[in-house]
Amino acid sequence: MGSGEGGRVRRNTSADGPRLVGRERELLRVTEALRLHPAMVIVEGESGIGKSRLVQEALEVVAGTGSRVLLVACPPFREALTLGPVVDAVRQAVRTRTRLAGLELSALAGTLRPHFPEWAHTLPPAPEPLADAGAARHRLISAFTELFGLLGVEILVVEDVHWADEVTLELLLTLASRRPQPFSLVLTFRPEEVAPDSLLLRLSSRLPGHAEVSHVRVTLGVLTVTATAELVSSMLDDEHVSEAFAAFLHERTAGVPLVLEECVRLMRDRADVVRRDGEWMRRALHEITVPPTIRDAVVERVARLGPDARKVLLAAAVLGYPADEHLLGRVGGLADDADPAPAAEAAVAQAVRIGLLTESAGGSGRVGFRHALAAQAVYDGARPADRRAAHRRAAAVLEAVRPRPIAKLAHHFRLAGDIARWCVYTERAADVALVSGDHRAALTLLHDLINEPSLPAEAVAPLVRKMPFLAFTDYARRTEAIDALRDVLEAGQLSATDRAAVRGQLGRVLFCLGDHAAAAAEFELAVPDLGEGTYIDAWAMTVLALPWVGPWPVATHLRWLELAERFAAGCELLPHERLTLQVNRMTALLELGEESGWALVSEPADGVSEPQLAVEHARAALNVGDSALRWGRYEEARTHLTSAVRIAASNGVEVIRIMALVTLLRLDFLTGSGQGLADQARAWSENAEDPVCRLEASLLDTQLAVVAESGGEHLEERLQDIREEGRRRGVIAVWLESAAAHARLRLAAADAEAAVELTEECIRLIADKEMWIWATEIAPVRVAALAALGRHAQADRTVTAFAQGLGARNAPAARAALQECRAICAESRGEAGPAARAWGEAARAWAQLPRPQEEARAAGSAALWARAARGSGRRGGRIGYGNRLSPRESEVVRLLLEGMTNRQIAEELSRSPSTVGAQLKSAMRKHGVTTRTALAVIVSRADSD
Repeated sequence: MGSGEGGRVRRNTSADGPRLVGRERELLRVTEALRLHPAMVIVEGESGIGKSRLVQEALEVVAGTGSRVLLVACPPFREALTLGPVVDAVRQAVRTRTRLAGLELSALAGTLRPHFPEWAHTLPPAPEPLADAGAARHRLISAFTELFGLLGVEILVVEDVHWADEVTLELLLTLASRRPQPFSLVLTFRPEEVAPDSLLLRLSSRLPGHAEVSHVRVTLGVLTVTATAELVSSMLDDEHVSEAFAAFLHERTAGVPLVLEECVRLMRDRADVVRRDGEWMRRALHEITVPPTIRDAVVERVARLGPDARKVLLAAAVLGYPADEHLLGRVGGLADDADPAPAAEAAVAQAVRIGLLTESAGGSGRVGFRHALAAQAVYDGARPADRRAAHRRAAAVLEAVRPRPIAKLAHHFRLAGDIARWCVYTERAADVALVSGDHRAALTLLHDLINEPSLPAEAVAPLVRKMPFLAFTDYARRTEAIDALRDVLEAGQLSATDRAAVRGQLGRVLFCLGDHAAAAAEFELAVPDLGEGTYIDAWAMTVLALPWVGPWPVATHLRWLELAERFAAGCELLPHERLTLQVNRMTALLELGEESGWALVSEPADGVSEPQLAVEHARAALNVGDSALRWGRYEEARTHLTSAVRIAASNGVEVIRIMALVTLLRLDFLTGSGQGLADQARAWSENAEDPVCRLEASLLDTQLAVVAESGGEHLEERLQDIREEGRRRGVIAVWLESAAAHARLRLAAADAEAAVELTEECIRLIADKEMWIWATEIAPVRVAALAALGRHAQADRTVTAFAQGLGARNAPAARAALQECRAICAESRGEAGPAARAWGEAARAWAQLPRPQEEARAAGSAALWARAARGSGRRGGRIGYGNRLSPRESEVVRLLLEGMTNRQIAEELSRSPSTVGAQLKSAMRKHGVTTRTALAVIVSRADSD
């Protein structure tokens, strides 16, 4: 030792773990909350800021109350097993605290069998599997909640919740929502690692909440210079630390406790910390460097250790969770199956002594890194070959454990480069996720598997069959997954049967995403290779029977239904599968305009106990309600849609519930009932998860704006966007209705040419598919536009085709629209008497539905033509004969009577075509008509009077 200025200098030879400093206020808040059972405590902050240390200190303070604590740590594994950390914690609690046989488990506990196979002799029988992911998750969460209560858990601590799987987050959300809350919850997470769509945001946003729960949310920040000095002092015999030294460390570590601690330990190892005149200080600034990151600090400290200690540290980093000496020794290659080798014990002791590893709380004999940052630094600093070898040894050790830790094995085999074994355990993890209702996790795992280039071709199709296609709706990587399915098909290595299975699954995915045209193309290619007698094949046939899937006429769709019947007859069906096919068949017939579909409609089924059947009953009620709306059977529509909302809500099927609510809003809009429709439609157009639901809500929002005459020129842009998206997705109803609304705006602006163009493809689709029941909205505006252009023969042909296509169907909405088309044709021919009668019949037909907007329009036209037929009547007000037109409007109407087009009138009067259109629109509004022909007839009769 040497001497320095002013006195004796000695080197520090040990640095103890630091005290908790600078967190007194936060610690008090957390401990007070936990004493007021139950509590909801959330601790957030960046990596290394001290979240876990704060929780540990708080638990030690309240431990004297005898509270039972269950600690759950979420690991950063790519192959996260559904509820894996919770399962591990429960398994440990049962092993150390009580015997499972002594718990009074209900039948619900049978749901836990896939997660605790070692308890098979104790748990009740497993219930029937549920097809609906939401229902399956709800049942599983309820079983875990019951188990927590039986174990006497009073505080549930979940560390690093940002790494938790979706079902674990749903479990926590359910527990936090229970009233009374069953026990205290303590959660820690890093805000910067929370995904924008994570359920954790919903969970954390619940604060503050109910009065009976003590709520605390703590956000940890960096330490001050003063707190930095106190922390360093606690590591150096509690002696004074110079202000300059503290400021220096604070600047270099940004006041992050973990980085600060590691840097102090490194400086001690380098002898960069000296004690002079009773206080600790650094050497001269030019003689010392402090690594800017914890990675550099840890790597340098590790390099000073012997080879055995480095192997143990790599083993701890590879495992990612606290482990005993034996396991660390085996993974580090220092021990075999027998007792730990002395080398392993010594290596672990050295790593603990220098503070890189620390013993877990509770005296369990397990050690691990103090923080994930340090573990990652050790892992990154190791050679790739050494990392793979350690993962290989970890996998070998864990395969002997019963029950096997599936997610951990998948993780280790993947990083060991053993793809074959990784595939085995990843598929098993996906199976557990499917049973648990965690379809997003299952889809992620299966997606990774089919992306593996070394996977044999014959192994791909079974994996694809397992992919839960409904989960694609909110799957962030769905585009990648769809591309992966297409890559599998294009590789050309599948058998005909497997190719059909993969293509059929791709079709189902595209269908659920609303891309019906692309789905139809895949189904068409899959059908020739499909086998006989499978439910999935029959399901695909019923999907192809839906009118919006494929460009075929009704006869072709009906052929698909016949094929579905043949396929279904050749296989054994579960009750919910049979009901699914029945609902699909009924839906297809009703949407195709077949009266026989109504014979399949039954009364809405409430109180169905089987969740899978309940989901299908909810879907049936939604589809019947939607079809009844299209047919114009509005009372039936409201009955079934209301039932759909009720059944879906009671069974947690949110997509069906929201779709039914949006359809009810449309029914209210058409029938002139309900309040606040615009606000509700706008909310669903922005917030609904299902893309088709958002699209329908956007259309309704825009239609309401048209009626309110708000939105100006942007309305047409919105309608165009909706029309194009509806057409692209194959959502026929949205496509037709948005085109009709847009065409009406163009016709009102005296732009009949644009109205005809907007309706051209729509009316051709209806004619080609022979589905005139879909013409309710589009046919009247199409006929009016044709009449306005003087294309009377074409308008008459459209009406004739409409009448013949509708036949004798009991479709009140389409019949009212047909009667309006007839009235428009009579009006365009200037036949006042027939026009008055036709408009009167149209008004009565609309009134019976009811459709008050259409009724008012028809009634007004009927009254107008009745007065014209009598050759007398009051002139004024809305009718606006002769002298009620402005001089400029009169000039435009005069030239209209001479047979000029808008452009010719504009050239004659030296006005812009848009000005002429606006003046004609004003004249038509004053006379209560909607076409140029009707305006000409009314003005001519008025002039003759």
